[in-house]
Amino acid sequence: MPRPCTVSLDESRGAFLEELDRFHDAIRTLDDHALLGPSRAYGWSRLDCLVHVRMGLQELLAGIPARATTPPDTDAASYWTMWETTADADPVPGILMTRRTASAYSRPRHALEHLDQVIAGLQRAVRDMPDSAVAFQGHVLSAGDLLATWAVELLVHHYDLNTSAAKTPFASAAVAIGRRTVEALHDNLPKVNDDLSLVLVGFGRQ
Repeated sequence: MPRPCTVSLDESRGAFLEELDRFHDAIRTLDDHALLGPSRAYGWSRLDCLVHVRMGLQELLAGIPARATTPPDTDAASYWTMWETTADADPVPGILMTRRTASAYSRPRHALEHLDQVIAGLQRAVRDMPDSAVAFQGHVLSAGDLLATWAVELLVHHYDLNTSAAKTPFASAAVAIGRRTVEALHDNLPKVNDDLSLVLVGFGRQ
C-alpha cells in the first residue's frame, strides 16, 4: 500500500499549469518531421505521445465539473495503483489505438490544433476550479490531488518527447510533486543525483 500523499489545490494548480505550459512549449518546437520521430514511450512517435496526452487532457477537462458527494477515496499517490492491475496486461491494443488515432491527421502538426483547444479550455477551468472532491475514473479525489496526478503525467510525457531540456525545461513544482509521489509509492528507491531522475526511475523511464 502506498503511503498517504495529499497535495493542496494551490500547490498542484500552480504545478499543473506550469508543466502544461512547458509541455505545450516543447511540442510546439517540433515540425512535422520531428513529430514523426520516436518518443521515449515504447511504440510511440512524438505525435502518438501528443495525441495520448491530448485525449487524457480532454478527459480531465470533462471530469473537472464532476463534483463528488462522497469524501475522497484516492490521493495523489494511490491514484497510480489503479493501473497496477493492468500493468502486466497486453499493451499492444492501447499502443495501436493511439497510433491509429494519430494517423488520422493529414499532417502531424495538425494535431496541435486540437491540443491547443483543449489546453485553452483547461487553463480556464483549472484557474476557476473550486477546492472540492471530484469524481474521476471511478474514484473520488480532492481537486488538489487530481491536478497533482496530472502535473506528474505531463512531466513524464514531457520527458517522453525527447526534446531539449535546456530549451523547454521541466516545471520544478511538478518535479517536486513527482518526487513526493514516487516516495509514497515505492520503498528502497535508488540513490540518484536529482529529483527528476528519481521521478523517472519511479515511473519506469530510467
